[in-house]
Amino acid sequence: MDLSVVVPTLNGRDRLATSLDALAEHAPDAEVIVVNGPSADGTTGMVRDRDDVDVLVEISDRTLNVARNAGIRAASGDAVALLRYDLAVEERWRSAVEEALEDADAVTGPTHQTLRAGMTTESAERNSVCGREVTYFNGGNVAFRADVIDGLDGFDEYLETGGARDAAHRLAGLDYEVEWRPEMCVRTEYESDGGVTERDWGWKYRALSYRLVKNYGVRPSVLRRTLSHAGRDALSSARDVVRGDASPTGWFGIGRDVLVGIATGSSDGFVARRRDRSAARNPHGCSKRADRAVAKYDRR
Repeated sequence: MDLSVVVPTLNGRDRLATSLDALAEHAPDAEVIVVNGPSADGTTGMVRDRDDVDVLVEISDRTLNVARNAGIRAASGDAVALLRYDLAVEERWRSAVEEALEDADAVTGPTHQTLRAGMTTESAERNSVCGREVTYFNGGNVAFRADVIDGLDGFDEYLETGGARDAAHRLAGLDYEVEWRPEMCVRTEYESDGGVTERDWGWKYRALSYRLVKNYGVRPSVLRRTLSHAGRDALSSARDVVRGDASPTGWFGIGRDVLVGIATGSSDGFVARRRDRSAARNPHGCSKRADRAVAKYDRR
């Protein structure tokens, strides 16, 4: 199997170097494609100095799904993997990809993350949505057969977050099978303190409502699922107010952002569903995009 590995990156030179070192060790025969956003940390020079990167694509857009699609378009393998720039593949990663894609359409696996209290990992995540069985995948550790990612038309570039979740719904809609392989493991080489980053509530609910309406249409079950998510988050945020970790004004501000996100995402999802009535449901995919590459260095 000819495997292409797409590594999107943005201002992550040191961690990217560690990731590329692991690929060179555990998947030396893979075609490696680095897609570099407008980095300002010397990433371009570091990558060009390496002899184990086959293609470097420079883009001007900071959106992850744009970078993913640019890498997918540059890939020539009959299987395409996506790897987050700060993750390092482990020893059995390459063989797990190859074995799984003999039967499955896509494969994903866990991430080992180092914390001060120990190490965490994940398990497979599945859900039934509007009668459709969806297997979610890790957008930073996933591989597809090339014909499958072509059938999806890549990722939806409308989304600034949630692109992998949207693709999982579309894979299920096309009756593609996603396999979970514990052996397809990646790890973080940098310790995390487990801190919580600030969430963009508007975009969380804009992305959620967009992908649900786009993939399933306007139906009561979609509204119930969206409101269920919002209700749980509202309750959690209210507890923060009671504990003194957040202000009532902040709580109302979050509620406003959530409502605006739901309204905007639902409207845009409805338009997107009408624009692409195919099972791929991707009106902002690879085939619809202009070439975003500012520069391309190809050693193949």
